Amino acid sequence: MLNTDGTKPIYVQIAEWIETEIMNGHFESDQKVYSQYQLAEMYTINPATAAKGLNLLVDENILYKKRGLGMFVSTNAKEMIINKRKNQTLKRLVHEIVLEANRLQMSDRELIDMIKAVQIEEGER
Repeated sequence: MLNTDGTKPIYVQIAEWIETEIMNGHFESDQKVYSQYQLAEMYTINPATAAKGLNLLVDENILYKKRGLGMFVSTNAKEMIINKRKNQTLKRLVHEIVLEANRLQMSDRELIDMIKAVQIEEGER
């Protein structure tokens, strides 16, 4: 799951993994998530690295802390993650795709058709 050879820091990958677990319904609102020590054991990483990933989500209000009890999923966490991924991740990816399509002198129609074809493929899986 974690890519130790990549450019994305491990703590960011931990945060993104927890976000995905929330998106997939594996963690509901007000449910306790894994502790830094559980994450460290699961992924054979330093607990401080795991804590940094958890704290990243606390800073974004996706998780909240209960003193002495751990980290819990915020009420609107799923919606916050969807908005963040649409407005940051997806927008950045679309920007990169459009730039590459322009370099390849693709028409808007070709690009849209390519996107629709991928959507159909994914829908069939």
